[in-house]
Amino acid sequence: MTLNVLQHQFVPKHSKVSDSDKEKLFATHTIESKHLPKILITDPAISSLGIKAGDVIKIERTSRTAGTTEYYRLVVEG
Repeated sequence: MTLNVLQHQFVPKHSKVSDSDKEKLFATHTIESKHLPKILITDPAISSLGIKAGDVIKIERTSRTAGTTEYYRLVVEG
């Protein structure tokens, strides 16, 4: 028996941010990629997204009080 981490109820949606959306994110918040929190390329939640080091991942978390919130992480090698 194997566990698919992505189907677990407590794992939020992870998606790869396109290059154009990444530039908009950086311009809107006046930041660079080095300012983002990191996520390892080996993280099971992003393993099926076809990512590489330097990509940005968007994590969408839902809350009964806050609705949906977005978090961003920079993919780094372990």
